Amino acid sequence: MDRCPLCKSKDNQWLVADTKRDYFRCLQCALIYADPTTHLTSFQEKYVYDQHQNNPDDDCYRQFLGRLATPLVTRLPSPPLFGLDFGSGPGPTLSVMLAEMGYTMTIYDPYFAVQSAVLNGQYDFVTCTEAIEHFYQPAKEWGLLLRLVKPGGWLGIMTKLVTDTDAFGHWYYKNDPTHVSFFSRNTFCFLAQRDGLEVEFVGNDVILLRKPQ
Repeated sequence: MDRCPLCKSKDNQWLVADTKRDYFRCLQCALIYADPTTHLTSFQEKYVYDQHQNNPDDDCYRQFLGRLATPLVTRLPSPPLFGLDFGSGPGPTLSVMLAEMGYTMTIYDPYFAVQSAVLNGQYDFVTCTEAIEHFYQPAKEWGLLLRLVKPGGWLGIMTKLVTDTDAFGHWYYKNDPTHVSFFSRNTFCFLAQRDGLEVEFVGNDVILLRKPQ
């Protein structure tokens, strides 16, 4: 069996299948991941993203993103600070919200804001909302996120967490064909311990991690 795409362990097993793909679970880091042979092409993936209607004028969307923004800013020093919104999507909004609070924001998205130069820097904080579940190569992308955060800085993630492995086969979140990597609290605790990070869970879908000084 292939190695886990996040921790590279060989200790993983088939979990469940639906009508479209199989899912596997790593017994070391607890990541659940879709069969890589069923990943969409870049063209197919972007077509799905193009259907999203997110924009900074949508108050409901702002409230949704506030679930990450509010607890994050309470942990940050006062501006000026530099932040990066990684996976900003077709209608960048979180970056706008944080800029309104006085932070200097940069965005990156592999489809909608391809500014590779911004990945060469480091930031006081990095946000990644509803994006990590799309990572085809989570080991590579996780490593990139950590490199982007300055020592002592924060990484704020929003993603739906797996709470019941037995019920995963009936979970609506896995039905989005662009969702391929499914994290749980155990996964983030594994990463935090391995990489020397502080980790906090806020509500059901917000994870705040702090990089050591």
